[in-house]
Amino acid sequence: MDNLWAPWRIQYIQAKKTKGCIFCQKPKQKKDRINYIVVRKKYVYSLLNIFPYNNGHVLIAPFRHVAELDKLNGEEKLELLDLVIETTKILKAILKPHGFNIGMNVGKTAGAGIDAHLHVHVVPRWNADTNFMPVLTETKIISQSLDELYRMIKP
Repeated sequence: MDNLWAPWRIQYIQAKKTKGCIFCQKPKQKKDRINYIVVRKKYVYSLLNIFPYNNGHVLIAPFRHVAELDKLNGEEKLELLDLVIETTKILKAILKPHGFNIGMNVGKTAGAGIDAHLHVHVVPRWNADTNFMPVLTETKIISQSLDELYRMIKP
């Protein structure tokens, strides 16, 4: 079995929780650079995960506060999938990953850290990206800063 270990995410787990929904708050602030919002569409947007599993970890969420897939309307569903595809194309061109993990955790029991607002994870993967460093030393090597990555993938 292949595991993607992420012990550095303890920072996320231990971080002070903000009041309200970050997926609703961030786009309303109109501070895309500060919030690492990469793309805005009519119904959905993408942003860099500030606690990434891997370099290039992008989150895609609807603007509307919705927790479950069956609550999305047709336009939101289509645009969500379109932005997932667009995001993988951009990441392929820039970061040259060998593959992707693409998915969502719906509900707290399924592992959603933010279960009240549906979001998709797009995580680039490379051969041997779970090497000895995170497994033995609890140290993850992320090869570039969020600021540098943001400049590279922002259209």
